[in-house]
Amino acid sequence: MSPLSVLLSYIVVSVVLLVFSLKYLLQTRKLRNLPPGPTPLPIIGNLNLLEQPIHRFFQRTSKQYGKIISLWFGSRLAVVISSHSAFQECFTKHDLALANRLPSLSGKYIFYNNTTVGSSSHGDHWRNLRRITALDVLSTQRVHSFSGIRSDETRRLIHRLARNSREGFSRVEITSMFNDLTYNNVMRMISGKRFYGEESEMKNVEEAREFRETVAEMLQLMGLANKGDYLPFLRWFDFQNVEKRLKSISKRYDTILNKIIDENRSKKDDRENSMIDHLLKLQESQPEYYTDQIIKGLALAMLFGGTDSSTGTLEWSLSNLLNHPEVLEKAREELKREVGEERLLNESDLPKLPYLRKIILETLRLYPPAPVLIPHVSSEDISVGGFNVPRDTAVIINGWAMQRDPELWDEATCFKPERFDVEGEEKKLVAFGMGRRACPGEPMAMQSVSYTLGLLIQCFDWKRVSEEKLDMRENNWITLSRLIPLEAMCKTRPLYNKISTH
Repeated sequence: MSPLSVLLSYIVVSVVLLVFSLKYLLQTRKLRNLPPGPTPLPIIGNLNLLEQPIHRFFQRTSKQYGKIISLWFGSRLAVVISSHSAFQECFTKHDLALANRLPSLSGKYIFYNNTTVGSSSHGDHWRNLRRITALDVLSTQRVHSFSGIRSDETRRLIHRLARNSREGFSRVEITSMFNDLTYNNVMRMISGKRFYGEESEMKNVEEAREFRETVAEMLQLMGLANKGDYLPFLRWFDFQNVEKRLKSISKRYDTILNKIIDENRSKKDDRENSMIDHLLKLQESQPEYYTDQIIKGLALAMLFGGTDSSTGTLEWSLSNLLNHPEVLEKAREELKREVGEERLLNESDLPKLPYLRKIILETLRLYPPAPVLIPHVSSEDISVGGFNVPRDTAVIINGWAMQRDPELWDEATCFKPERFDVEGEEKKLVAFGMGRRACPGEPMAMQSVSYTLGLLIQCFDWKRVSEEKLDMRENNWITLSRLIPLEAMCKTRPLYNKISTH
């Protein structure tokens, strides 16, 4: 590089840094009564302090400064909330003011320029997506219509587990099986075909593998730790190669989704009961509302919201049962009492199994699928917990810390499903969010996870691979998954033989 180029680069960077410094100083002088927090540095704010996993970093910082804190992500103010009362205030009193989303590189490249139901800000487009989701994708009738898929996929899982465990306990790696289960569940709902495992209908095994790898890479790149979202000048250099990788993921995803839509469109006279088929029928009469991009965005939202989160909840639930065999036995006794040992559990039995539900609620409390909820952005100046939250502030909910708060929960870090015997305890959970931006897939997720866990308890005896309790450390992803894949010992119970007659 020539001396002149070096000099010009130095001048440009110096000017940019000066502009950011002046902007930051002007902002901080205007703001008063902000929540407390660590002193920010010029330009980068508190980005130098961020550590993974981000929910644990927020919790540590909140212990020092309080349950409502200020952090600066570059020149962007962020207010992190770990207070349940402040959380409720946000999404009752200020629900509309906090209905916008934080734009991001991942939203630009993966979520169709922040136009999917989870990434778009409040407005006519989001209301249209929410209407489609409520009426055409996740309505009670649609969720019920997919019960046959959930039943078939769960029983395939049971068969796989049983093959080598009829004569005694066998060691199984179950994380990959849960992955296959949840991806096939969602992909069959979306497209009508299986994607993973044995008897998959993918024409190319490599395509299925690439799809799974794309999802894993996406989860690693998403979240609050991408400094390029808050220091735009870093994007000139594509800091950490993030933008290039996101573009690659976007192209791969879009190619796969286009292929699925084209395949379903070509079967116009022989369509199945899938989400895309249903939306393509509606597209014929209302093309302005049901565009291909909207359909792909809805499919992506279901994939992102319904796969790794369900896999994680199943993993953590079974892990908790393995570490607490007395809870497992109590759940089995409930199944014997309410369902019997002459038939397999059906989804229609789930309302009769309150203890099974409490196991999942307690798992969601300790290991929420999204430990930090998707950030909101304030569209006006508001006050939360007595502190000012200016317009255009990122409001971040640390649900993980809130659900382990000893001031809110008795024996907060202990696994105790019985805590939900107390009326009102369930309302303290924040795993699915609150208000108009709450997760619309909660009923389907609870139905699917409850049914699968119930059958695993009913059909198998379970124990740990060693006397030591399972390692319960989590991965540093946007979703809360186990750091170490789940392995366990399982043995078929006599009831398993009933499967062959169903």
